[in-house]
Amino acid sequence: MRYVIWGSAGHAKVVAELIDGAGGQVVALFDNFQVAPALKEVPLYVGEPAFREWCSSQTDLSEINGVVAIGGGRGADRVKLLTMLMEAGMRIPTLIHPRAVVSPSAVIEKACQVLAGAVVAADVRLGEGCIINHNANVDHECELGRGVHVAPNATLCGCISIGEFSFIGAGAVVLPRIKIGKRAVVGAGAVVTKDVADDEIVVGCPAKKVVQ
Repeated sequence: MRYVIWGSAGHAKVVAELIDGAGGQVVALFDNFQVAPALKEVPLYVGEPAFREWCSSQTDLSEINGVVAIGGGRGADRVKLLTMLMEAGMRIPTLIHPRAVVSPSAVIEKACQVLAGAVVAADVRLGEGCIINHNANVDHECELGRGVHVAPNATLCGCISIGEFSFIGAGAVVLPRIKIGKRAVVGAGAVVTKDVADDEIVVGCPAKKVVQ
């Protein structure tokens, strides 16, 4: 199986190891900026025109898997790029590390990434393009919208709703039945004890809104 990755930073290295472990091969990297290639043996193409040119050189894009390795609070960018890869004719897989634990009752939409040590528990729903990073815990009945990123060691304690493109920082804890809006950011190590509105940034223990 051949793969391309959009994004040439550290997360691309993580994704590439997962692909390699599944017997796949990364044949091209793409990025919007001229950066050092995350994978030294793989060519890097910069910008959408270079992507289009590369696509035109391929005989059958339906045999290529497209992955976006852009995390953090850039969920909207991630989903936009996934749409571009899909519209080019590529397959858009979900990647689940063999050392992740995913309940059979969980519903995981396309282009998600569930990394090593992560737990996706009973009746969880992950929207398109979510990232559940290393050792993150998404407990029962949580619902995550498109492009949500749950960073390493973060814990969603159950029955939590998170709107699209939100970011839950490393080591954060969200208590049960909390609602987090769209494009929200929960800072690293925060403990969220009450609902978070759209576009809010919250930090601390207990988490409080950052006034901008």
